[in-house]
Amino acid sequence: MNNKRQEVLKNAHLSHRESMRRSLNVRLEAARANGNDKLVKQLEAEAQYLHL
Repeated sequence: MNNKRQEVLKNAHLSHRESMRRSLNVRLEAARANGNDKLVKQLEAEAQYLHL
């Protein structure tokens, strides 16, 4: 694979992970605001599993 393609793929991967992290944080904030402790625990487990 040429360097340009590798760079594009790396950037796509990083962008995707950042998007997942932001989405998870929004979901966590909403769960905490609603006092949904069960969902908070599930989302924290998801974050740990995804290494976010």
